[in-house]
Amino acid sequence: MAEHDHSAIKEHMNVVGADGVHLGTVDHLDGERIKLTRADSPQAEDGQGGKHHYIPAGLVASVDGDTVRLSATAANAAELFEEAE
Repeated sequence: MAEHDHSAIKEHMNVVGADGVHLGTVDHLDGERIKLTRADSPQAEDGQGGKHHYIPAGLVASVDGDTVRLSATAANAAELFEEAE
């Protein structure tokens, strides 16, 4: 797979899995990770409020208009979330 120019990824873009399921909204690009907005964060299992999550930019399959499409399904990508401290 070709390397993508991650500079095309901008804040407020929608992030969707390969299955078309909405995963989050881009807060900003942080090196080789995409930081998602806290508003889109899945609730933690213990009921705590949302946190910023990061997904590896390497999961990006394409950037089409204002949508970042991943090579993984939304559920698989969510398993790779890194929580911000």
